[in-house]
Amino acid sequence: MNETVEEEWVEETTPFERVYELIRRAYDPVSAAEIADRARVSPTTARKHLRTLESAGEVTTSQDGQTTRYRRSETAIVTEHAQSLLEERTPEEISSGIADMKAQIQEWREEYGVDSPEEFARALDVDDVDSDHGALLREWQTTRRNLALAQATLAIGEASQTGHLTGTDADDDGDGGTSLVV
Repeated sequence: MNETVEEEWVEETTPFERVYELIRRAYDPVSAAEIADRARVSPTTARKHLRTLESAGEVTTSQDGQTTRYRRSETAIVTEHAQSLLEERTPEEISSGIADMKAQIQEWREEYGVDSPEEFARALDVDDVDSDHGALLREWQTTRRNLALAQATLAIGEASQTGHLTGTDADDDGDGGTSLVV
């Protein structure tokens, strides 16, 4: 950032907002000192906000010698992707996509006689990995990951709709039950 933009950013945001904005883009672990430097806060302030974000499930930590390193949690990443997907697609479209992905995975299982892309990879020769089989392997892994994301998205959407994420109960039938389609 140039200095003017950075100064505006510091003036228009709180220290917490700057730490959160930076850690939301941290897929590789970073130290509190690195976040502090970029967020223009003290390392103590950065650590305080990072601990808050860790308690909220937004951040995970790892140790690198004496240094604690921080990065976005997998849960936070999945939740963000799920919320984006819910904004772009209806639950019916997501359910349809789930059915299509499950059918494709079943086709691969039957065609290659294996249950997972890992089993498929073990069955390949080393030379096959860079061929069409390698592309299929990556596609299968991606489809499986997208299937899990779509299923999580439906669960988050259902929980939001019924109030189970917020602590309120928005069920129309009053039984508190939920019906998740996966």
